[in-house]
Amino acid sequence: MISQFFVLSQRGDNIVFRDYRGEVQKETAEIFFRKVKFWKEDGQEEAPPVFNVDGVNYFHVKVVGLLFVATTRINLSPSFVFELLQRIARVIKDYLGVLNEDSLRRNFVLVYELLDEVIDFGYVQTTSTEVLKSYVFNEPIVVDSAHLSPLGPASLFMQGTKRMPGTAVTKSVVANDPSGRKREEIFVDIIEKISITFSSSGYILTSEIDGTIQMKSYLTGNPEIRLALNDDLSIGRGGRSVYDYRSSIGSGVVILDDCNFHESVRLDSFEAEKTLSLVPPDGEFPVMNYRMTQEFKPPFRINALIEEAGPLKAEVILKVHAEFPSSITANTISMQMPLPKYTMRASFELETGAVGQTTDFKEANKKLEWNLKKIVGGSEHTLRARLTFSQESHGNITKESGPVSMTFTIPMYNASKLQVKYLQIAKKSGTYNPYRWVRYVTLSNSYVARL
Repeated sequence: MISQFFVLSQRGDNIVFRDYRGEVQKETAEIFFRKVKFWKEDGQEEAPPVFNVDGVNYFHVKVVGLLFVATTRINLSPSFVFELLQRIARVIKDYLGVLNEDSLRRNFVLVYELLDEVIDFGYVQTTSTEVLKSYVFNEPIVVDSAHLSPLGPASLFMQGTKRMPGTAVTKSVVANDPSGRKREEIFVDIIEKISITFSSSGYILTSEIDGTIQMKSYLTGNPEIRLALNDDLSIGRGGRSVYDYRSSIGSGVVILDDCNFHESVRLDSFEAEKTLSLVPPDGEFPVMNYRMTQEFKPPFRINALIEEAGPLKAEVILKVHAEFPSSITANTISMQMPLPKYTMRASFELETGAVGQTTDFKEANKKLEWNLKKIVGGSEHTLRARLTFSQESHGNITKESGPVSMTFTIPMYNASKLQVKYLQIAKKSGTYNPYRWVRYVTLSNSYVARL
């Protein structure tokens, strides 16, 4: 049971606000944004996803640069509220096609109608786009997707400066095409978030992949879909010994620890043929979520070193090597490294001919930042930083520095090697040949290297 729901821009502007129960003060949006913007508690730079101010619990998630927030005075499960906020964002995107500040402002009547159907007096009714189509009758005002923000969903599938085919995934599932023609398309996206911790010598200490197979269908008549995955896919260890499990690493076998499926998926032939059958509902939805902790080849290797170079000086060397093929390019790479608290200045030296790289020293929180616009597979990049301290180091500067954290996006690459072998549409017609788009992307969840 939630009291309020609102959406804020990055500037703190209140775009959408709905008070369901009238039990919390009206100024919560302003209180929330001020608290998040100037968060200084617990030694953290960013506000946690849930916190309490004057007896009001604030839950928030950031979706394509917008803050989706719910408030309540009762003790609710955070995972429940976070899932609700993500589903509300997904429903709004299904209806508007593009989720950004402009589309929300232009379609505020439709958005409020959706919110009133999704939540009634603080209680969730439904978050299904298919069910909502029976109750919501406003037509969306289409926003031009050609001017999408870099934070937009379509930007996940940028390969260098060339956009991957099928940006029509930003179409609304309910709006009529102005030309009167409907392009038959179906999108399947395999999105993987990687968590890896490297030791100081470069060995992998922990590794995990959280993946999802997302689908969005623009097919008329809701035909049945058959999605075939790897023949050598295995769920769990299946009674294997530890030796068998380890010996399968690198042999091409894909072993997932566990997975779950959308309610529309039928698993009759999954065990024997590794095929999923379903009639896709309207809107974007996860066909399958999975987790993998079997060893896999990391997309990047990070080497970090810090050593004293004098009484008040030290030198940092960061190296990153791309382990994926040269035909693939990673985008928007950012590396951060906490430095000793007595660091005063940092000067940087990039490799000769470096293009699209920026460096910065955040004096307020004593952090080194290194941003790279793109990294081509197989390449290696190095950064040298010379630090100046305000006092002589009396401790171990290695222990007072790091770890190095990294964020990145790699289109058309997935570390688990899970593949869609074929996408079959059960609609018998010689002239019916819809467009099928299968896309892959790998994101960083927690990519850390210790010093």
